[in-house]
Amino acid sequence: MARIIAVANQKGGVGKTTTAVNLAAALAATPKRVLLVDLDAQGNATMGSGVDKHALQASTCDVLLEEQHADAAIVKSAEGFDLMPGNTDLTAAEIELMDEAGREQRLKRALDPLRERYDFIIVDCPPALSLLTLNALTAADSVLVPMQCEYYALEGLTALLQTIDALKAKLNPALEIEGVLRTMFDVRNNLANAVSAELTQHFGDKVFRTIVPRNVRLAEAPSHGQSIVGYDKGSRGAIAYLGLAGEVLRRQRERESTPQDKSNIPEKAA
Repeated sequence: MARIIAVANQKGGVGKTTTAVNLAAALAATPKRVLLVDLDAQGNATMGSGVDKHALQASTCDVLLEEQHADAAIVKSAEGFDLMPGNTDLTAAEIELMDEAGREQRLKRALDPLRERYDFIIVDCPPALSLLTLNALTAADSVLVPMQCEYYALEGLTALLQTIDALKAKLNPALEIEGVLRTMFDVRNNLANAVSAELTQHFGDKVFRTIVPRNVRLAEAPSHGQSIVGYDKGSRGAIAYLGLAGEVLRRQRERESTPQDKSNIPEKAA
């Protein structure tokens, strides 16, 4: 049964979509059966997977509004993972769902029948704690948080953890932190190193060992409609995301071999 991982951070520009696309591609290369769900109205995960967001026959919007079954929206990427694409229609979907009963459960209801077909379902969330993000967190088993090592990122992480706490109490008690991923990391930056050390102190082994560096090839890949794994497998960015996929797989094997108490969320960042 698929593990559903929401890639979320309400702060924009932290490498969230980059992480969702490249983790999906890296897991597919292992090989695992992977579905990437684009839940961001910007549709960047869709374009970064080589699919034209302006020419969709069906999208995540249609699935959330229950106008199409999830199967009708899923397309195959060139890199071996499946994609439920998104575009600006998701903004309209969010507005239409505002007054609907059970609106936070729409994505969960759509993904539950697909869980037997995949090993991992990766959900790229919008950069806001919106209804779309709540749908992702309600459907997910865990949350992967990409973040830059800067001062304001710690405040944003605190807000996200507060949201997760509240959501666990009301909608998804099994939700846990998959891990915190340090992105766009520059080892020459003293502040980045200080924040990185503080993250490790607060979250311990919830902080992935993998660190995604600033990398030109990683930034170039989306303009070619490819993940970094497909674009330049030997680059530092590709090596980092392949390493992240390895960590995710290792943690999954540990869960399957040793039942864990999912009730604990790490302490909030100070």
